Amino acid sequence: MIETAGALGLSGTQVRDALSTAGMAPSLHNSQPWRFRTTPDAIELHADRDRQLRVADPDGRELRIACGAALFTLRLALLGAGIRPLVSILPDRDRPDLIASVRRSGDRPAGPRMLQLLDAVPRRRTNRNPFADVEVSTVARYELRRAAVEEGAWLDLVTDPETRWELSDLARRAHEKQVADPAFAAELEAWTGHTADRPDGVPAWAGGPLPPPNSTWVLRDFSGGTAPGDRVYEDEPLIAVLSVHGEGPREEIRAGEALQRVLLTATVHGLAVSFLSQLIEVPEARDRMRRLISGSRPPQVVLRIGHGWPVAATPRRPVEDVLGSDDGPDRP
Repeated sequence: MIETAGALGLSGTQVRDALSTAGMAPSLHNSQPWRFRTTPDAIELHADRDRQLRVADPDGRELRIACGAALFTLRLALLGAGIRPLVSILPDRDRPDLIASVRRSGDRPAGPRMLQLLDAVPRRRTNRNPFADVEVSTVARYELRRAAVEEGAWLDLVTDPETRWELSDLARRAHEKQVADPAFAAELEAWTGHTADRPDGVPAWAGGPLPPPNSTWVLRDFSGGTAPGDRVYEDEPLIAVLSVHGEGPREEIRAGEALQRVLLTATVHGLAVSFLSQLIEVPEARDRMRRLISGSRPPQVVLRIGHGWPVAATPRRPVEDVLGSDDGPDRP
């Protein structure tokens, strides 16, 4: 194991623990597109462009959202260590992949709510399996929306039947457009449904069963066709659209922070969550959804939320794989 230098007044072991926690954040196809660089005074978070999915995410939107989720998780880990994090999201012409720099702004023990979220980090899962047809409680819905607002975002819960029907139809058409593209299909196959022992991607055992042809919301096959498709997906999951108040990289990073806070809040409430990414990845679907849901705020993530059965965690890269050195301006 490579020895990790200290940072922010933490020991090397504490830094490793914080980075390991940050690395449990969600990402498109579990690509984990982030790297870290530490100095005595800062922990830097960088985008790892080698892990960008160029077909599904050509402009890096989902990459930056994933990095934002890792940033929020790093903030939680530092609070758990008694540090008050000071975060600067820093566009840097010399280092365009720099996402943020986190410094120490004093001591601050984590409050009860943040400790709850920190405790939920290793328990959070993307659950691609069928959910039970059990309604999400009013209290949980309130807490999910509150979590988004606390990170400067908004969570629309899609409950109107006509809007839900239009959104599900839009999701199906976006899915069909994607899978008709051989490049998209090849990229999906490269990252999901595998049986190899690797620290990234979505293994076949985590992909859930093959969605049946009449599935309303779950359309993508993450199992590589290996899982039986005779299990019925729920008809009425809670559908939530996370949006922010503007466009651009900074807002996408903010969306990632809000996303992770929402997901961890869902975990605290015993809820299962998966993603309907095609509604974001296909531009015309995203534009139509924007008009359908919020009118002005650009949607960043669409979630399927409900009551699911426990699933195992997908693999994560070891800290030494995500911890860089001073090798160049675009690499941490």
